[in-house]
Amino acid sequence: MPEITLNQFRINYQESGVGDTLLFLHGLGSCGQDWLLQMPAFCPSFRVIAPDLHGHGQTDKPRRRVSIAQMTADVTCLLDELGVKRTHIVGLSMGGCVAQQLALDDPARVRSLTLVNTFARFDPGTPGNAIPLGIRLGVLSVLGLPAQARFVSARMFPKPEQAQLRTLAAERIASNDMATYIRLLFAISAFNVTRRLGEITCPTLVIAGDRDSTVPLRAKQFLAQHIPGAHFELVADSGHATPIDQPEAFNQLVMNFVESVP
Repeated sequence: MPEITLNQFRINYQESGVGDTLLFLHGLGSCGQDWLLQMPAFCPSFRVIAPDLHGHGQTDKPRRRVSIAQMTADVTCLLDELGVKRTHIVGLSMGGCVAQQLALDDPARVRSLTLVNTFARFDPGTPGNAIPLGIRLGVLSVLGLPAQARFVSARMFPKPEQAQLRTLAAERIASNDMATYIRLLFAISAFNVTRRLGEITCPTLVIAGDRDSTVPLRAKQFLAQHIPGAHFELVADSGHATPIDQPEAFNQLVMNFVESVP
């Protein structure tokens, strides 16, 4: 994987294809390889960039507290270094938070947003939220990151036929640095752009898995209701990792959307 060093901070990323830029942003505890099922579909028509976000994968780990705004600044610097002036953005979960922040901080940069199983604010006290922050921190402190990884991956891929996906997700999450993972959890819990969604002016598609037990459906509906002109799509038989458990349906939705953007 190529990498760029910005202010002594190394960012790794995947890049392939030619054409208009399509930026893929992964979820908590994962990396740019989350999008391997999207690369073949989009590379013939787009320049696809999929970074390992701050503290993930082969990108450097933070030495202190981190925020979604800081992660967004890293992505902006990466785009500058790669000469990307405008881009479509697809963000899953935490990556969707970064995508929203980028659309608010640098609206001229963003051609369109596709927000996948994400939220404007993570509310750990919401009864419908199946994996509140307290449970995650409790599992981490008592049983460690491998147990946390198994807990999360089991909810993402609960079906017997998803055993391979479940194992891969657990291994990827367990490979994270525990201190960094906790910092990232707090970064997500502090994220809140609910009052600023009306400022997002680019074309926006909100995608929700109908079986997602990580982010409540109402959080995704809230995005679609409060981002001007946003379109909402519910993907059947899909959990939190819609790009992985329903790649064909997901790819078609995203392709149709980005090709419709002027």
